[in-house]
Amino acid sequence: MRVVLIFSFCILGTVAVKAQSKQFSSWLASFNSFAIPKTKFSIHLDAQVRSTNEWREFQTFIVRQGLNYHVRKNMVATVGYAWVHNLRSLQDVSAYLAEHRIWEQFIVNHKLSFIPIQHRFRVEQRFIGTPVVNDNKLEKDGHELAHRFRYFLRGVIPFSGEQTFTKGPFAAAQNEVFLNFANTDAVNGKVFDQNRAYLAVGYRFSKQFDLEAGYLNQYISGRGTAFSSVHVIQLAGYLRL
Repeated sequence: MRVVLIFSFCILGTVAVKAQSKQFSSWLASFNSFAIPKTKFSIHLDAQVRSTNEWREFQTFIVRQGLNYHVRKNMVATVGYAWVHNLRSLQDVSAYLAEHRIWEQFIVNHKLSFIPIQHRFRVEQRFIGTPVVNDNKLEKDGHELAHRFRYFLRGVIPFSGEQTFTKGPFAAAQNEVFLNFANTDAVNGKVFDQNRAYLAVGYRFSKQFDLEAGYLNQYISGRGTAFSSVHVIQLAGYLRL
């Protein structure tokens, strides 16, 4: 876990030094899983709301659903669909346009001493709405298909140091890197898309529910030489039934 923390601090320091454009946002997230009795399947459902820079308005709404298959006790494969409603701008005209995603992922969980570690590998097929301006209104003119790979690493540190952690305070550190592949012209024209580094503290109320709050740095690579650093305060709940 020491490696995870050092890596996360390095990411935070690097993006703070390099970023040309700084923004401030808040994210609210709910991550849920519902077991299907007497099977190896469960339902994944998460919902997120994100604000624009300096909390002026809503930037993004996300609803992501999927079907999990529990390959082993520590391995889960998922296929799903996500609806992403983004505030887009073109020629100083703004509107919400939908992006549709089909996604597949594989999760591997293990422990490092008393610390649970999660590795998540996700592939997304992104159907991104193409914006056009008609009569001073931003509209969607079809979709472009883009593909993206995401690798997510997370560690949870129980303050109690217990091997079996069922209740109490904890700290969390995570990092996720996003890489484009196939038709990068539909996004930023590059392989590297963004990186998200996150540090949080939380409380586990039971085996079924966690609540946490923390700081997330979203480092985004735009077209050409443009890049930005978004400073995010995130509140997240985790429900496991």
